[in-house]
Amino acid sequence: MSIQTVLKKALGRERLEGLARLVGYDTRPWARIVMYEQMDHLLSGLDLPATDCVEISGTRYEGRPFRSYEAQHYPAFDICAGPLPKPVDLIIADQIWEHLRWPYRATRNVLDSLRPGGRFLVSTPFLIRVHANPTDCSRWTEMGLQHLLAEAGFPLDDIRTGAWGNRDCVEANLKVWARRGFAGSLRNDPNLPVVVWAMARKAP
Repeated sequence: MSIQTVLKKALGRERLEGLARLVGYDTRPWARIVMYEQMDHLLSGLDLPATDCVEISGTRYEGRPFRSYEAQHYPAFDICAGPLPKPVDLIIADQIWEHLRWPYRATRNVLDSLRPGGRFLVSTPFLIRVHANPTDCSRWTEMGLQHLLAEAGFPLDDIRTGAWGNRDCVEANLKVWARRGFAGSLRNDPNLPVVVWAMARKAP
């Protein structure tokens, strides 16, 4: 049993993370820090009070000032099975697409679920070990994700992408889901992307 597990049981998760922050230990998942900053930046350019949003990957974006917000949870909710029951302005899928057996079909269903001009914000891992939930099927580079979205029908010139990673983060995540810790570098090596993200806009 690791020291972190023992301390978590003794102190509780919140106390342990609070103590860690006091001594300068960053408890955030190292692979996602820059990615979430960039995804938040993409969202900051939208008129959220006029946006109906569905997140199909949990509840990370709950509490934002959307006009309406609904959370669906994968794999109980299967976007591969068909479009949403009613159209929305924004769909968010955070670290889900790699698990889908039919990612092209799912992307088409997202497109069909968006109102004209609606947006799809998606993130996936690249240089991350296989992690079945319940399956693990695909990886995309930045260009690969861009062209998956375009092939599904999103206009190519209205897809913004990004990627982040470095060798230390790749190696740290080989056995555990690494936290940034005391000195995890946030520098980016374009040849070693750990995570990839994109925002695509449906034609108006």
